[in-house]
Amino acid sequence: MDIREKQHSGMLYLPGDPELQREQLQCLDRLFEYNQVKPSELERKAALLKEMFAEVGENCCIELPFHANWGGKHVHFGKNIYANFNLTLVDDTHIYVGDYTQFGPNVVLATAGHPIDPELREQMYQYNAPIRIGRNCWLGANVVVVPGVTIGDNVVVGAGSVVTRDLPDNVVAVGNPCRILREVNDHDRAYYFKNQRIEDCEL
Repeated sequence: MDIREKQHSGMLYLPGDPELQREQLQCLDRLFEYNQVKPSELERKAALLKEMFAEVGENCCIELPFHANWGGKHVHFGKNIYANFNLTLVDDTHIYVGDYTQFGPNVVLATAGHPIDPELREQMYQYNAPIRIGRNCWLGANVVVVPGVTIGDNVVVGAGSVVTRDLPDNVVAVGNPCRILREVNDHDRAYYFKNQRIEDCEL
């Protein structure tokens, strides 16, 4: 099995492999270019994302600065995705995000892990597990998602949560470790914040 197969199979491998590092540095150069684009240059940003990502749908916006281990090479975004400042994608393997999902500032999606065994860790071994996030989710500020997690559709993850386990569709989840608080319900369809009614807004 070659180094790239190990990188995407969940097996232990050495990310410092010279061939991998050459490829990764090329991706990081493109990411550097993206982070130098003026915020008003929307077409340029969109064009760069199409070059950087494995897949990216229409009307995606990632505010600057944006950080990614492989510059988005292993990232699959649907359409109409919004990410606030300081999104960090540890995309050593694949990250999948569904349409209309939104990320608050300082969200981290980390596919890479390291062995707890200190001898292996000292040798710089690493493993990766993909992250999957469904359609129309909202991850609040400072949320962290760890390797191998799947989040369903229409999920809200509260600010500061650390998601260590899969979450099903249509739930609100919070905490460290993140746990399901409740299902999305009729109250959420009537009130958008505390006692603020949706029907009172001119939508």
